[in-house]
Amino acid sequence: MDPQDAEVIGGYEMKFMDRVKRNLAWSGVMMAAVLGVSAAGGSVVWGAARTAVQADVATAAGTVQVVAPTERGTLTCTADKTNVNITGAVSGAVSDPAVYDNYWYLFEMQPYEDELGARTDYAAWWTKGDAISCTLPLGFGTSSDKLYSKFVLAVFDGNKYHAISEPTYITNPEVLAKNTGEYKKPSTKKGLLLDGGMTSDAMELGVKHTTINIAFHHLLGEGIDYQYDGKTYHFNKGVVAEYDRVVEYMSNKDLMVTAIILNGWNDNTPQLFLPGVTKNSKAYYYSFNGSTAEGVETIKAIASFLAERYSGTQGKGKISNWIIGNEINNNEIWNYAGQKDLNTYVREYMKAFRVFYTAIKSVNSNDRLFFSTDFNWTDPEASQVKYGARNVIDAFGAVVKAGGDISWNLSYHPYPDPLVEPEFWNDGENGRAIDSVDTRILNFNNLHILTDYLQRQELRAPDGTVRHVILSEQGFTSQSATRGNVEKIQAAAMAYAYYIADSNPYIDAIIMNRQVDNIDETNTSVALGLWRCDMSTPGVVKATMRKPVWTVFRVIDRKDSLEYTEFAKEIIGIEKWSDVIPNFRWKKYEK
Repeated sequence: MDPQDAEVIGGYEMKFMDRVKRNLAWSGVMMAAVLGVSAAGGSVVWGAARTAVQADVATAAGTVQVVAPTERGTLTCTADKTNVNITGAVSGAVSDPAVYDNYWYLFEMQPYEDELGARTDYAAWWTKGDAISCTLPLGFGTSSDKLYSKFVLAVFDGNKYHAISEPTYITNPEVLAKNTGEYKKPSTKKGLLLDGGMTSDAMELGVKHTTINIAFHHLLGEGIDYQYDGKTYHFNKGVVAEYDRVVEYMSNKDLMVTAIILNGWNDNTPQLFLPGVTKNSKAYYYSFNGSTAEGVETIKAIASFLAERYSGTQGKGKISNWIIGNEINNNEIWNYAGQKDLNTYVREYMKAFRVFYTAIKSVNSNDRLFFSTDFNWTDPEASQVKYGARNVIDAFGAVVKAGGDISWNLSYHPYPDPLVEPEFWNDGENGRAIDSVDTRILNFNNLHILTDYLQRQELRAPDGTVRHVILSEQGFTSQSATRGNVEKIQAAAMAYAYYIADSNPYIDAIIMNRQVDNIDETNTSVALGLWRCDMSTPGVVKATMRKPVWTVFRVIDRKDSLEYTEFAKEIIGIEKWSDVIPNFRWKKYEK
């Protein structure tokens, strides 16, 4: 073979003689380590060699146990229409040359992979000290699609490759989106979870935001065929048709639609659940499976299908916000993944979130993705299935940033504590919802702590802005557990909460739960609706009478709402809203 012939590895040319030299040099190093002589032929002290490589010649063939690498690498991965563009840097002392060869290697990993294992199929390599930069074909929409891949730097000890960087994902999938329409911000923050058949009431109320629950586990079926990455997926035509009807109607009424993607149990779709997770009587919903090939492929296809269908370009309406799961800090009930420590749990969730993010943003560039937590800000009883929201936010932010930061956002549920009493402004008296970053409960009584916390540099979005927050679920009971009917206090609580959210520039929406009381909840003194319900029709939502909160909610996003909320000041014990609400939006109109 001509010595100038080249071997192409991962898009790079490696001269034949350089490759031979590398292999010969490495053989010499390994022989020196085992026999106690230098690669150049001189002797070395065996004890020093043993300290350096922790050699343990246990058999005639010998085995060598090596020390961990000392370099640490960082990567940046972005895409354009046809390629993945990767750059990187390495810091720290170069790993011991008596153990590791003189090259850095780049591996492509699938989202569900955690280890390199025995792999040898690196995509590119560089001599240590050289600039780390390469371009790989993206293959978008094919079976070799790299859009969802993560990439890692590694060093080689002669036997296996060791990762020296965090696996890093492509951070700008939106560059591939066909739908680049702007994110249309509604005129107010007022939102409501709607009950079927009462959409005209919502229009009379002037609602601008609403949510829809999408049952992830019921989407697959028959009737609609969908091609993704060379495979055909089948969707339940009847289920999808109902979502079409609701999303299209809401969109046509100029509502901002937020989809909450929920993964309930379905015996027919085991690929949607994490390996080893079985049906649990306590769990309403389950964590998404980003840890197997089939799980990832299925999430990609379903998320892409939904993003395309509800892009606003298919005549099916527009979903602008996507909440992946519900109250993920409560693993036990709302996002079951089995018993896991916080970091393991968050990493598992992050794998699936990344897939959703990439699938949706590569279709609709300006859609927003959120994860959701409840109001348990810190949890002194944190366990393997429940975690404080603050800890989840911190862990999620750190894990995502390490793997290539993206524009995640937060959906938060600041209910009163307890739910059976509406006066959240008294919640600090029990020592749980206090004005401290270490508060046990974070709700409307101390809501500024949440947005203050998200202004920390380490939690900001890649462009330096504060993450978007939507209050996607909260409500105030009109049926006190201790006093019975408290409908006027419910109305006062809603007004106060709305003014707090409306005056906070980092909150995009406040979506109230519910439009009509739920019978089961009302029986436990949690009557959150704007309407009373017929308590004699279990299983059927039948509105009977508007509560005082209905009238207040109708006007709450207008300056003349001050006339309707004057009554609330005496209930709360204040003279002016601006005395208790920083930057009160309607301050100049106060008497």
